[in-house]
Amino acid sequence: MSADGGADEASAGLPCVVVVGPTATGKTRLAVALARRFRGEVISADSRQVYRGLDLGTGKDLEEYGAGAERVPVHLVDIVDPAEPYHLFRFVADAQAALRDIAGRGCLPVIAGGTGLYIHALIHGYALEGTAPSEALREGLEGLSDAELLATLQREAPDLAARVDTHQRRRLVRAVEIARSRAAAPDGAPAERLRLRPLLIGPYYPRGEVHARIAARLDARLQAGLIDEVARLHAAGLSWERLAWFGLEYRHVSQYLQGEVDLSGMRETLLARIRRFGKAQDAWLRKIEREGTPIHWLPGGDLAQALELVERFLAGAALPAPTLRLSETLYGPRGRA
Repeated sequence: MSADGGADEASAGLPCVVVVGPTATGKTRLAVALARRFRGEVISADSRQVYRGLDLGTGKDLEEYGAGAERVPVHLVDIVDPAEPYHLFRFVADAQAALRDIAGRGCLPVIAGGTGLYIHALIHGYALEGTAPSEALREGLEGLSDAELLATLQREAPDLAARVDTHQRRRLVRAVEIARSRAAAPDGAPAERLRLRPLLIGPYYPRGEVHARIAARLDARLQAGLIDEVARLHAAGLSWERLAWFGLEYRHVSQYLQGEVDLSGMRETLLARIRRFGKAQDAWLRKIEREGTPIHWLPGGDLAQALELVERFLAGAALPAPTLRLSETLYGPRGRA
């Protein structure tokens, strides 16, 4: 697809740019800059930014998209109420619909986000079986032991039992859920896969610099009203348990608001946990590289280099090999970064 042309989805996959990277590395800013330059629209691949009212804690950075006629359109942000469940099943359907819509209007989809599973699902074309998770069914399975769940699955869907991770109860429950949905609709088929031709790029900073950026961003969000945001969400009816489910910022600020920790202790613990979360994001990105999908890392989020890569990609020209592979980058006293 060119910047002003249609997508040749059937033969080569739908072209899109995917901006990845650990937290606090400027993914949104880079994605918006690319969308603005190449007549694109941004799709958020963040599991929390879908929720209305969760702004500072999820890093929506809505001001980055601009305003008025200069605003870059963004999809899958502020689309559900925080009391409503949202999950991978819904994300894949919503993201694929947005991809088809954007490309169908001759624009470039630019996917941006830090939820590794969501990115992995899109670039590998997950075809998700079954229906959305059922709370009623899950409540009915709560009384079964893991061994009983596995026996049920082996009886109802031996093919799923052969490949499910039996060490994770939630995956056993989901597999039984899929098996039951098959039985309810035996002629149903998974949704048609959307084949993508993605260019993955990401801002790169040494880990020490990422840690400093995380600290600066956390302090800025606290000063901007993160604590007030969490208090407001609780006052609007969200339980402390539900707020904790939304992740680190909401969990630890909730503990502070309940008097379980002082402000300084909350900030220090939250900072350490966010840094640990960044390492978990690294693990997903290393996995993507090891599976054969190259990621072009841009030192300091170099916009000029990003523009050149996207221009070559859209023109169908050969891309240079990445000069850095996260999967080969070591950290610590003997590492290079």
